[in-house]
Amino acid sequence: MPNASRPIEIDDLYNMIFVADPNISPDGRKVAWVATTVDRDKNGYRSSIWLAPSDRSEDPYRFTGGKSKDTSPRWSPDATHIAFLSDRSGRNQVWIIPSDGGEAWQVTDGPNAAGEIGWMPDGTAIYFTSKVDREEADDEACKRKSDTRVITSLKYKFDGEGFLDDKRRHVHVVGIHGGDSRTLTSGDFDSTQPSVSPDGRYLACMSNRTGDDRNDSLSDVWVTDLHNDESRRVTPEDGNYGTPTWSPSGVLAYTGHPIVEPYGPTTLDNLYTWDPDTDEISGLLVGIDREPGNSAIADARYGVPTQAPIWSHDGSSVYTLLSDRGSTHVYSCPTTGNPESLATGTRDIQSFTLANDGTVAFASSTMDQPTEVFVRRTDRSEIRLSNHNGPIIDGIDLGAIEEITYESDPGVTIHGWLVRPPGFNPDVKHPAVIQIHGGPHGMYGVGFFHEMHVLAARGSVVLYTNPRGSTGYGQDFVASSMNDWGGADYRDVMAGVPFLESLGYVDMARLGVTGGSYGGYMTNWIISQTNQFKAAVTMRSTCNRLSLYGTSDFNMMYNDWEFQGTPYDNPALYLERSPLTYVKNITTPVLILHSENDLRCPITQGEEFFVALKKLGKTVEFVRFPDESHNLSRSGQPVHRIERLERLTGWFDTHL
Repeated sequence: MPNASRPIEIDDLYNMIFVADPNISPDGRKVAWVATTVDRDKNGYRSSIWLAPSDRSEDPYRFTGGKSKDTSPRWSPDATHIAFLSDRSGRNQVWIIPSDGGEAWQVTDGPNAAGEIGWMPDGTAIYFTSKVDREEADDEACKRKSDTRVITSLKYKFDGEGFLDDKRRHVHVVGIHGGDSRTLTSGDFDSTQPSVSPDGRYLACMSNRTGDDRNDSLSDVWVTDLHNDESRRVTPEDGNYGTPTWSPSGVLAYTGHPIVEPYGPTTLDNLYTWDPDTDEISGLLVGIDREPGNSAIADARYGVPTQAPIWSHDGSSVYTLLSDRGSTHVYSCPTTGNPESLATGTRDIQSFTLANDGTVAFASSTMDQPTEVFVRRTDRSEIRLSNHNGPIIDGIDLGAIEEITYESDPGVTIHGWLVRPPGFNPDVKHPAVIQIHGGPHGMYGVGFFHEMHVLAARGSVVLYTNPRGSTGYGQDFVASSMNDWGGADYRDVMAGVPFLESLGYVDMARLGVTGGSYGGYMTNWIISQTNQFKAAVTMRSTCNRLSLYGTSDFNMMYNDWEFQGTPYDNPALYLERSPLTYVKNITTPVLILHSENDLRCPITQGEEFFVALKKLGKTVEFVRFPDESHNLSRSGQPVHRIERLERLTGWFDTHL
């Protein structure tokens, strides 16, 4: 890169600005977004709202400030005010500020945090989600204080949240000047992802009202008539559906999929419309073997919202994200016709909004540029609005990034990327590290990945790919790891070894392997099957699929499909595909990095692996991160994120 002066460093994480959630005003004149920085003094994060004219006739400026987290900017229908969430009063509440500047005022002050905000169509009120306190029971047993927990459902804990309480999340509405709020949904279930119809009469939301929602993983779209509080289920109660949004004429769009044979939970989402007049449901992605949303995995994001589809102002098209071979683009999907990509090129678009005239504001990154805000105008021209990370990246040599493919099994092509060290010399033999993503049903993408660049800056060639089971390559590809963890996916990753050898500049005696979550599982599996790697770092991993089933926060919800039934139905497969079964084969030095509050892949998995390796006299080290969840590498305490990277790179520095 021009003006490059040094390789990227681990501590550059402290200086990065995480850009997210751009929202364009209805008239298309201004864009608001969230910029999050690391607060080193508090070992946490601060978020503020930034604003800029959509034509960039003026420079962007920070619209809110302070030591709080201001997030989720949402424009009023007349573009004169912005509602947002802020924890400046202690917990997340709804605030409103004039869009031309002035003092913000607090709208809600409930006992529980507010979230998922939107404006009522007439601009006089805000709807939001918040938990509802459970009424106190009358019997003495419930009144007696106790520190015990009585568990009666499968879903009683959730990673990043901890043990679930008895409160339910519901939709409420409050006037823009505050006061008492009114609850729009109620019942012993959660109602989230709210959207109000343009005439203000109907509320759509995602909910599981089967009566057994804590023991299954279904979700449906429900519509409530706010005039009489009557609700109806729109979707067929056979899968996962959500992100509802209304067209100007009152047609509903949403995403989701049925959980049925043969693909089960790996069935690709579709983009649907529902006409309340005819009760007709139509799929808009017929013939497109990709699913809506951004399924890319990266470590330089913070506060990215769930992207709902958005209708065009004339109601003729629905806009959505589609993940395809590592890139994520905005597509316009006509209600009659073929989808069209609006923002092309190799890029990772995380979220977007749409003005009435069709102008699109979106947050996007590439492999050599962290996320910034862009505007795509109706004449198809594009403007970059923000440059938060430019001053940082412009002084760094990131090294060359190359898109690659190689063959695995006959006829199976694996797609990925290669990062070479800064100042790369092809005449020198370099160590190499293979990275494996989590999921397995996610994908490595073309967005900025700090960890990959750091590893390359330490002198390693870094290879990261999307093996079978990854999203972004079609239905058959994503489903091909079902009932075969450690099979086809293992062969796809290992086919990267001869690919690296073919390059001619990789020292094949200095290979490392690493990954987190499912990538940690695959790291454990690989070193239990081969001794080709000189060092391994396994992060938030699993090693015993049988014991994981009953200890993870939701593995029991989908592993019945992934492993041909429960461990009680098919214990042989669970043990056969557990790296712990083959732990005696391991000769590779292993570093285990695990978060103590990880409920997705509980730390007991790291403990089992460590004890077995240590008992067998293997070279192993176990690092435990207190007060961290499964998402340590993406949203954990900054000092822990830094130390994780130091230990990861240090292990490879020592052993490679």
